[in-house]
Amino acid sequence: MKNLILLGLLSLCPALFAQTPQPPEIAARSFLLVDVSASQVLAEKQADTPVEPASLTKLMTAYLVFDALRQKKITLQQTFSVSPKAWKMEGSRMFIDPKMQVPVEDLIKGMIVQSGNDATMALAEGVGGTSEHFVEMMNAQAKALGMKNTTYKNPEGLTETGHLTTARDLATLATRLMTDFPADVGYYAIKKYRYPGTPAANDSNRNLLLFRDPTVDGLKTGHTDAAGFCLVATAKRDFPNLQGRRLLAIVLGAASENARADYDGIKLFDAGQAVVTPAVFKGKASQVGLGRNQAIVVAVPQGQAAKIKTLVTRPEPLLAPLQKNQSVATLKVMLDQTPLTDIPLVALTGVEEAGFIGRTWDSLTLWLK
Repeated sequence: MKNLILLGLLSLCPALFAQTPQPPEIAARSFLLVDVSASQVLAEKQADTPVEPASLTKLMTAYLVFDALRQKKITLQQTFSVSPKAWKMEGSRMFIDPKMQVPVEDLIKGMIVQSGNDATMALAEGVGGTSEHFVEMMNAQAKALGMKNTTYKNPEGLTETGHLTTARDLATLATRLMTDFPADVGYYAIKKYRYPGTPAANDSNRNLLLFRDPTVDGLKTGHTDAAGFCLVATAKRDFPNLQGRRLLAIVLGAASENARADYDGIKLFDAGQAVVTPAVFKGKASQVGLGRNQAIVVAVPQGQAAKIKTLVTRPEPLLAPLQKNQSVATLKVMLDQTPLTDIPLVALTGVEEAGFIGRTWDSLTLWLK
């Protein structure tokens, strides 16, 4: 798959944890954006709708191969034969044939970098004995991981009736893949690979985000006519007060290979910065700062930052007592006159109730107003 560039999804900042932002418009059947570090969903659309995953299926194949390596059932140096079934696989290929004995590590690279269906079938047969038994292993593993809406029919992802998953299940799989096999997921960051003796065609990783964004280090793309253009992308991003956050974007069924969402992440306020400092009545303090404990960042189409408008709505008058982190107001963010999102604002400090004299004085002040 080429040109499925979804940097906009990965640019949405985890500062919007408290409230899932309005999803960006993306020509896709479903998508999901997750801050893996905080286990927070940042944006989603039809994340539980079953769809065809195309070559994203290979994430589960890789999970089982990595697990077999961890259990020392196979080794990276061990060679697998190439069956006629593997050799004749349709779609993307590594270009191996039955005359070859291919090391497991090269098959892994062929499956991940070149998205080779032939390499995937060779691995499935080598680990599972037969591709049919390997598919049984895939479904058992999906159940063990809690992927409730996933059913596998093959190890490579070619269209087959009943071969379905969801964006949320893929998020579960991708997260576990990175968590359970941290030493192995580095294969997904390889930009180019070709097995010696095979044609040079298709030696580049299908995930073009690897070439365009240095924070992206995986994971997998996929495409069939039925599934559309699909992507599971992950990046490690640094934000103000949020260093090294792992973001995961999943897009299924994009309308074309050029489908994209180019968004800018615009920081409006720093973490702990008061958006407004209204007066407080009947309290020991006369004012209170309202803001967020995380930086307030919104996503807007590139070049549209100057059109952002904000409005704070809150009770009037504001009366003590107020607890620290108590939700007090709402920051409404608009692009021109179009609402983008509503972000709750909390009291950055607590305000205790004043004594009898202070409360009486403020009551008189309010009455005079």
